[in-house]
Amino acid sequence: MADSGPSKRARKGMTKELPIPILDRPLPYSQEAEQGVVGAILLEPEVCDEVAVIVRPDDFFVPANRIIYRNLLDMNASMRGIDLTLLVERLREAGELEEIGSEAYLAEVMSSVQVVAHARHYAMIVREKAIRRDIIIAASEVLEDGYEPGSSSQELMNRAEQKFFAIGDGRDSNYVQKMDEVMQETLRMIDRRSENGTEGVQTGFGDLDKMLYGFHNSELIILAARPSMGKTALALNIADHVAVNSRQPVLFVSLEMGRVELGQRLLCSRGKIGGERMRGGFLTNKDQQSLAKAASELSQAPLFIDDTPSRTVTEIAAVARRLKRKSEQGLAMLVIDYLGLISPDNDQDPRQEQVAKTARRLKGLARELQIPVLCLAQLNRMTEQAKDNRPRLSHLRESGAIEQDADVVMFVHRDSYYQTAEEADDRQSDHEALVIVAKQRNGPVGDVRLTWLPEFALFANYAPGGDEEYGPTEDFGAYSSGDY
Repeated sequence: MADSGPSKRARKGMTKELPIPILDRPLPYSQEAEQGVVGAILLEPEVCDEVAVIVRPDDFFVPANRIIYRNLLDMNASMRGIDLTLLVERLREAGELEEIGSEAYLAEVMSSVQVVAHARHYAMIVREKAIRRDIIIAASEVLEDGYEPGSSSQELMNRAEQKFFAIGDGRDSNYVQKMDEVMQETLRMIDRRSENGTEGVQTGFGDLDKMLYGFHNSELIILAARPSMGKTALALNIADHVAVNSRQPVLFVSLEMGRVELGQRLLCSRGKIGGERMRGGFLTNKDQQSLAKAASELSQAPLFIDDTPSRTVTEIAAVARRLKRKSEQGLAMLVIDYLGLISPDNDQDPRQEQVAKTARRLKGLARELQIPVLCLAQLNRMTEQAKDNRPRLSHLRESGAIEQDADVVMFVHRDSYYQTAEEADDRQSDHEALVIVAKQRNGPVGDVRLTWLPEFALFANYAPGGDEEYGPTEDFGAYSSGDY
């Protein structure tokens, strides 16, 4: 459908002018399609519900059409019925009748409709033109920003990417589906699970995978603990398994530790090399061999590290999107260490609101990318005041919204962390750890026991039996998960 210009009255007050002109070309719109939408509603009010899910008032370029459509939506929502007489009276009371061009323009709109049944197609054209205008305006703003001094090139790129991805926010092309379509899709998923086992990303810890059936696409998983409990170590162990053993791409965003420190930890846990020996440079010949083997395995793994400090959710999302586009296998999982260090988009908001917005956006990112997002978090000091020192959902620091938005909430807990030297049973208690699944939206909750090997910063599948089962320190690797 070709674009055409509106009448003088209808054209009056047009908005969304370009920040800078581009070849003096007008922004795209279709007067015929816009009139077709509002005219079809006036002729057949039932189509209002059909077009309302496609096009918004702001999508109309001509102010007169925008005003009429907004009023029609309000009339439909109020259940008062829609007809020409009621609309004219409503516009007159609001002082908007002359603004649209009086009754004459409404008559023109109704007479312009060729086929009422095509209202949905008219709405799609209006929506398409609106998106094109948004893209042009965003590009124009990017050009203008590029000429303004004071911003780094990285800031300009992040701002540009944010502008363009914001256009798609809330414009998902999905639509309400009939139950037979939902059932077909659901049964296909069940068939895939029956043939291939669970579709979730496996963590490498047998008991945890049995309880969670792995991490699932679109899930926000929170892994929380008090400082020094080992949450970063556990997240690295999971990322190691997914990337090295399952050969699935993982992005690890570290806002706390540098990439070299993370690399050292990965080498320690995968190579079963004592951290103190590595830091001190006292490596045995066996250590050197293990180090070379672990480095080779990790170097070939699709594991990506981003240690840029002070990332915002927008920046993390941009990195993840780029990686998913560039990688042949896409992206299987995103790990963020940790939520409290993510920079807010608005520093003026109260801290609790900042964290709530961050958690909500991370959940949205998981759904957008259709991958599990594992985000680490801190627990407040209430944990230490509890009689059993056992973490609970109420102990999540700074915001209850974390609990609400997360699909899974897990805690890392070690009793030995709170024990004195006299209370600790030297070796056994030092190596026992729990992953407490406190919330699982689609499954059970409970405790998963793991073995903690602090020298290697490594969690492993639980090996019962006591000291004689573990063996000497240098042999701990023999009793860790076969995946490690």
